[in-house]
Amino acid sequence: MSQSSPLPSYIAGASPNSQANRAPWYKNIAPTYAGIFLWFVFWDSMSGNGLSSGGLGATLLGIVLGGLICHFLFYLVPGLLGMRTGLPLYVVGSSVFGTAGALIMPGFLMGALQFGWLGVNTFGSADALAKGFHAPSLYIPLCVIWALGAAFVGLKGIQYVAKVSTYLPLIPLVVLLVGLGMFGGAASSYTPPVAAAAAAGTGSALSATLLMIGAIVGFFATAGAAGVDICTSGRDKKDVSMGGIVGVIIAIVFTAGISVIVVAGARATGDIGPDVVNMTAALEKKLSPAVFAAVMIGLTLASFPGACFSSFIAANSFKTVMPKINPFISVGVGAVISMILAITGAASKLPSVFGFIGASFGPICGAMLVDYLLAGGKWSGPRAGFNPAGWIAWLLGFVVGILPNTLLPTVIQVPIPCAPVVAFMIGALVYFVCAKLGMQSSLVPLPASLANTTK
Repeated sequence: MSQSSPLPSYIAGASPNSQANRAPWYKNIAPTYAGIFLWFVFWDSMSGNGLSSGGLGATLLGIVLGGLICHFLFYLVPGLLGMRTGLPLYVVGSSVFGTAGALIMPGFLMGALQFGWLGVNTFGSADALAKGFHAPSLYIPLCVIWALGAAFVGLKGIQYVAKVSTYLPLIPLVVLLVGLGMFGGAASSYTPPVAAAAAAGTGSALSATLLMIGAIVGFFATAGAAGVDICTSGRDKKDVSMGGIVGVIIAIVFTAGISVIVVAGARATGDIGPDVVNMTAALEKKLSPAVFAAVMIGLTLASFPGACFSSFIAANSFKTVMPKINPFISVGVGAVISMILAITGAASKLPSVFGFIGASFGPICGAMLVDYLLAGGKWSGPRAGFNPAGWIAWLLGFVVGILPNTLLPTVIQVPIPCAPVVAFMIGALVYFVCAKLGMQSSLVPLPASLANTTK
């Protein structure tokens, strides 16, 4: 039931992206998502998720299933909502969290978590550059320069980075193919160390598969919700679908799959030991020092547009939710936090970082899916104030999803397998139950300029 209630300015003043500004999936949606997975920080250590205990087959199965889950559960509905409404995430999210609540969730949360991503990017890039130049003492200065530079460009010059980022993804693409050529042929002969398999127990293959799914979904969770924004550039349902199939499923299988195969092959040939999980470490054994240094520098340069994009998203979010605060201040503070995360090494704990992000955005994506289905496959429109159903669903999903995270004290950790997916399921189930119990706040009528977004 609708109620008369004034809309906040961020919704009333929203302008849907027009069809004239949209383009085919291969010009926007697919390249954007593929670029996320070509980031070397994603694929370089993927083999650490189960290869040693479950073997190559179980690990590759986890990659495929992870890609399918990311596409169908985390991306597709946000993408369809973005395409059909033409509106950004913080507006579309008001149907789940309410007109007041959407500024916090997913508005502020999306912006704040981008600085976590900037911290991860800064750590990986500064570390790779320091290794590339064989100068460990450069690490801290590089962290400072990288984080501040990305924040500044994200605030002021993202349009210039867009042109460069069109070609930079070719660097990790070439590196992956070179690694496959070097070690791919030996991968099928890889067998997990007896000790590692024994420690994992009889369910080691299943554990490896679930571990890989959790890592991939945790990494992707925010990007899935961001499908609302990304797919406002799509023309129709086919663009959303094809953009996800190519940019999400195929990109995940290609990047993570090749990296795991390369590490398995390098272990089988004896070039690296069973405790090495990085594909770049395998390449270092075959390439000359000068060539390997060039590879690491190239992979790092290809990461810079991603760092700028994270800062750009954060700046846009903070401008919306904190319009009275100068974005140079809010983004500057966030960049300093990113710097600290990188310098202290906190950003290097990728499983914990991905797990926290998955726990945060898994319930959001789950609640959005159910809200979309209950509305008959469309955007239901904004709900007044703070929508109880959305907030309860998020809170319960987040609590369950964060329980296995090593960021928590050991005494309260609970080993929940595939926690980001579980968080999604809890968010979806709780939102459905709350909606059926009448715990949704009333719909707020939209102005004529936005009326078509709910059809």
